[in-house]
Amino acid sequence: MIMSTPPSAVFPGRLRRAREYRGLNQAELAQKARMQPSAISHFETGTRKPSFDNLRILADSLDVTTDYLLGRVEEFKALAGADRLHRHYESLQGSDRKMADELIDMLAKRAQAKGKS
Repeated sequence: MIMSTPPSAVFPGRLRRAREYRGLNQAELAQKARMQPSAISHFETGTRKPSFDNLRILADSLDVTTDYLLGRVEEFKALAGADRLHRHYESLQGSDRKMADELIDMLAKRAQAKGKS
């Protein structure tokens, strides 16, 4: 995928949109992310860019993906759940991972069958 707009230009607006969607003001997001309110303001105006660590903390605090904040994907609502599943999946071992795969396959087939009725 070729991006015409650099992530640093997309990030401020994406951060603000995600924050507003979650019903947070800058101070509330700062508290949730354990950052200074001025940092959130600087990120949203584009005068400062977050570190990789802060980018991840912001994404986790807003329950969105870093890909959304960086402009790599357009929609964050559905992806946040998938990202959360992926994080848990990575901690599974052997037979638990196999069981998770089977459960996801079963649920996908069930949803597909419901869509056909």
